[in-house]
Amino acid sequence: MAIAVLERTATEPSSFLLTRRAAGLRAHSLQWALPGGRCDPGEDAIGAALRELHEELGLALDAADVLGVLDDYPTRSGYLITPVVAWAGRDPALALNPHEVSSVHRIELAAIEAEDAFDFVRIPESERRVVRLRLDDDFIHAPTAALIYQFREVLAGRATRVADLEQPVFAWK
Repeated sequence: MAIAVLERTATEPSSFLLTRRAAGLRAHSLQWALPGGRCDPGEDAIGAALRELHEELGLALDAADVLGVLDDYPTRSGYLITPVVAWAGRDPALALNPHEVSSVHRIELAAIEAEDAFDFVRIPESERRVVRLRLDDDFIHAPTAALIYQFREVLAGRATRVADLEQPVFAWK
């Protein structure tokens, strides 16, 4: 997964890119997501994140643009997500792949830094807390919310782990 950070411009605040997955996808269609996917044979997490940014958004970045890697996040469906934070510059030209992405959104860093941006709820199926990111009138759930939450914590200078944060039951598949 990739968190592509965009520099503040005269008209846009500092932000990162978040996508809505395409409607035709077999799994998690139309859900909010960070760009990402599986590693190809011989590829590491950074290479996969950069490739997926290019495949999904047409964003051509390289290893020099990588700012760092956040903690791995194990999903209920058996995947291990390694979030890669990359610098995407000021106003990169994007070319969405309609087979993977229905839309892309600039999310202001201030929106995730707000005190009430995230909340934590309990579900009967787990003893762990479910993390949610409030986005307008919608919620983004883990794993995406967990990765963005840790990114927010890093921006604030806090060392916060997220592997113990739960996903909602619908994301367990």
